[in-house]
Amino acid sequence: MKPQIVALLGSPLPEGNTAKLLKKAIEGAEEAGCGITLIDVPSLEFSSCREMYYCREQKSCIMEDDMGRMYPLLKSMDSLIIATPVMTMGVPGHLKSFMDRCQVFYCAKYERKDSLIPKEKRKLRKTLLLSISGMNLPNNFDGITITTQAFCDIIDCQLSDELLIRDMDNKVDLDRYPDLMQEAFDKGFNLGKRLTNSG
Repeated sequence: MKPQIVALLGSPLPEGNTAKLLKKAIEGAEEAGCGITLIDVPSLEFSSCREMYYCREQKSCIMEDDMGRMYPLLKSMDSLIIATPVMTMGVPGHLKSFMDRCQVFYCAKYERKDSLIPKEKRKLRKTLLLSISGMNLPNNFDGITITTQAFCDIIDCQLSDELLIRDMDNKVDLDRYPDLMQEAFDKGFNLGKRLTNSG
């Protein structure tokens, strides 16, 4: 069976620049021999975390919504790609709520000291972060990076590579920048090749 990568699209624009970057990274990972499950996060129907703490003792969330289908995917995947724009200097609302609902993983790992991810699998799981920002400021990606690092630690899928593109208000369309699109492809390929080589 092919190594499996989950790709999270955090942008509400399925044809926007973030989605274009993700598409290229997916093409690269597929070229490397991996299978991809694309999740359009804004299209999912789920509530934000209510801190009911059911997951302190259980391996699931008490709320019944689309996140229930996400947990098995996040557990079984071999690696992860996250593609997101910067909004208000941080992670967009839907994607942030998605990450927050992974308290299921947090409580298992840190409260019960029993990660949901087997030890041998933790060594291989890596995350590629793709992000764009309209502005061109030194700290454009600080919020995104800190949040993503925390999320990746919680789900035992180390943040290992990134492509961060600033000044999109002036760039406008990434189709005009084939070098950046190629870089997204290459990073997706490298993520996938690490998995296929390990098999």
